[in-house]
Amino acid sequence: MNPESQQPKTYNKIENILIAQARPEGEKSPYFEFAKKFNVTLSFQSFIRVEPISSKEFRKQKIDIASYSAVIFTSRKAIDHFFRTCEELKISISQNTKYFCITESVALYLQKFILYRKRKVFFGADGTNNSLFEVINKYKEQEKFLYPCSDSFDSEITNWLIENKCGYAIPVLYEIISNDVKEIFQGHHYDIICFFTPLGVRSFKENCPDFNQNSTLIGAFGDNTRKAVISAGLKPDIIAPQPQMPSMVAALENFLSGHNKK
Repeated sequence: MNPESQQPKTYNKIENILIAQARPEGEKSPYFEFAKKFNVTLSFQSFIRVEPISSKEFRKQKIDIASYSAVIFTSRKAIDHFFRTCEELKISISQNTKYFCITESVALYLQKFILYRKRKVFFGADGTNNSLFEVINKYKEQEKFLYPCSDSFDSEITNWLIENKCGYAIPVLYEIISNDVKEIFQGHHYDIICFFTPLGVRSFKENCPDFNQNSTLIGAFGDNTRKAVISAGLKPDIIAPQPQMPSMVAALENFLSGHNKK
């Protein structure tokens, strides 16, 4: 996808950008270098919060994690809560377990928890479900898959597992709850709003049901987030990851570099 095709024909000066995530810890985040380079103000606000499912509640799902040979991860939160649950329940994960991740950045996050080996960690080429399915397809007959997720899981993934007759289970390990963020929009205009999850988009619509996009530009990280933006009646203008733009920061830099030349 050509990023230039995503840009609208007319532009306002970009001054204020809202990042729908918590503020990075420390001052070495690439976001802060980006803000200095382009002289923009960044605001950070998580639109959602994560509440863990207790070990007691998880046991009611009657899923034997150790009996599955592969795990599908679509977010870092899923990784955190999967290994949290395993630690709390003293579940040993086989060193032969395979991990299938939606993006390379999610795959690399596994290094916090496992000895990272490329022969057992796989990821899609472009951050879409289809590219993830292409990778899983090679192993679908010999593996049993776990898809750890929240109570609002991606039905496209589960439908694919069903259609391809895969052995699978969906351990629900955490809940996603919308934060009340109405206050940050009162009297404030953001030239760009960047979303990172479909649930973040849902929270935004719950908080701002009458929002009209008009001149506001929308950033979307990940194909599922892009789809959620469109389903919400909005137009995604800045999309990541893409070739040479693996992060939202890189996509913003690319967009503003072109914007400033106009």
